[in-house]
Amino acid sequence: MFQELHPLLSIAILLFTGLGFGKLIRIFKLPDVTGYLIGGLLVGPSFLGLISTTAVSEFGIISEVALAFIAFSIGSEFKISYFKRVGMTPIIIAIFESLVAVLFVTLGLLAVGADLAFALVLGAIAAATAPAATIMVIKQYKAKGPVTDTLMSVVALDDAVALIGFGVAVAVAGTLNSTGESSLVLSILAPIIEIVVALLLGGIVGFLLTFSLRFFRHKGNRLCLSIAFIFLITALSTMFHVSALLATMAMGAVLTNFCKSANEILDLNDNITSPIFMLFFVLSGAGLDISILPQIGLVGVVYVVLRVVGKISGAWFGAKIMHADDKICKWLGPALIPQAGVAIGLTIVAQGVVPEYAETIRAVILCATLIYELVGPAVSKWTLTKAGEIA
Repeated sequence: MFQELHPLLSIAILLFTGLGFGKLIRIFKLPDVTGYLIGGLLVGPSFLGLISTTAVSEFGIISEVALAFIAFSIGSEFKISYFKRVGMTPIIIAIFESLVAVLFVTLGLLAVGADLAFALVLGAIAAATAPAATIMVIKQYKAKGPVTDTLMSVVALDDAVALIGFGVAVAVAGTLNSTGESSLVLSILAPIIEIVVALLLGGIVGFLLTFSLRFFRHKGNRLCLSIAFIFLITALSTMFHVSALLATMAMGAVLTNFCKSANEILDLNDNITSPIFMLFFVLSGAGLDISILPQIGLVGVVYVVLRVVGKISGAWFGAKIMHADDKICKWLGPALIPQAGVAIGLTIVAQGVVPEYAETIRAVILCATLIYELVGPAVSKWTLTKAGEIA
């Protein structure tokens, strides 16, 4: 019955769910995004089934659009003036929080008897961090301060570091399993080339957007133009098989540094993104499958726990060696817990490298996503509050 719902009725249910649970979750002083996820989980296939599995997959375009706007917003934080002021600190923190998480998970898996190739591949996925939930918490509570600024930069850089690290791990694992058809060097270079192409593509489209804005002064036209370019860069990234997140971030970075009216464009976009983000997170909750939790096993526990320990330890160490503010050293790491889209995407590649462990990898990452997405926003709010950056 529920599978035959009209698409607009399904969207209405998703929005009503988001509104209701967003309001309800505030009673417990938790972020709205946690309410969206829980609400989506309840109306999704795992419980009430109001939103079917088919509907979740058919609304994939909503997720693409939401992530594009989130990436554009993150890119707009990459101001040259900011990096002149803070130097290499966010870059070093992003490298350490990613690589230490990979190291901890890989060593932990080896300690419980996992195969080396499997440990390398699954460990490499631990580097990825999902920016969406964190950004929503920052926007909802209007968090401001050094921890928030650094966090925005780190989650943006994290995607690039994760792709490079995963590329290296897959190349080594492929060699160990004798499944790689290309050379080790080419396999390692592939993700680096993908990142360069994504940044170049985003940069070029960003300059085109900046130039085009000269011919449109009306706010409505400027909003339409920015949306058109956000959709364009997402589509081009798919066509060129590069990271849409990185390309859209690059476009946002170019706009914020070379366009005098960048703040106006960002404000215009903020006015229309609330329902898109709400739909995205309620859909994300509906896509979570609670039935896979029993499948997590010891490998899953090692992954879930040691990834968090690695992220916190790596962020602390990176901040310490760069002599960052004490608040950054103490509170940045816990805000890096969320993990979703990029990790699930890497899972598909991982299953081809170590096919004998495909089911295990899929179960572990999906279970971890369920846990991290439900817990992560609340932890992000708590850490930013402790850092004194949420009033």
